[in-house]
Amino acid sequence: MQPLPALNLTGLTDLPPGKIAAIVTSLEMVVAPPARPDPAGTGAFFLDAIGRGDVARYLAIYRGLGERWMWFSRLVMPEAELAAILADPAVEAFAVRHGERDVGLLELDFRVAGEGELAFFGLDGSVIGQGAGRWLMNRALEKAWARPISRFWVHTCTLDHQDAPEFYRRSGFTAFRRSVEIDDDPRLSGAMRRDCAPHHPVIG
Repeated sequence: MQPLPALNLTGLTDLPPGKIAAIVTSLEMVVAPPARPDPAGTGAFFLDAIGRGDVARYLAIYRGLGERWMWFSRLVMPEAELAAILADPAVEAFAVRHGERDVGLLELDFRVAGEGELAFFGLDGSVIGQGAGRWLMNRALEKAWARPISRFWVHTCTLDHQDAPEFYRRSGFTAFRRSVEIDDDPRLSGAMRRDCAPHHPVIG
């Protein structure tokens, strides 16, 4: 494996072909924020728990939502490992339903004692702008703070929607860490289509 160059903290660092990089912002809250009302017109949305063994459904939703934003960690993970995560009672995974369609994903991870992670939070483009984001965040906060936790956190990155950090801030999260994440480009291995996330061009 080719070693990565040392990160230049005052300028550019060139990556080898085939690598991708993102700036990750981690945010947290240590008390439950005041409850916010659901937006008007969101009564048709509901959560449907994804079965502990339903890896195929989970991956279909994950891929459908995440290809725009380079969600790939679960696509390159062995299915047996993903199945074990979904089967863990400390993990809650839900499809967001609207009518007869799966239009979103909510995954909450409580495997670290005393804290919860908003592991995945995403919606189909067809329902964005209808209040679905606020509705889903309300559900996430309700479920998280119903657990015996003292910290709830999430991370987003520069591959995600540009409004994500501000949405999380408005929801009560505060940024506490910035990191650089480097990985193999999954479009080169075939784990994702080559035309995914065109805002982050393939090099290699």
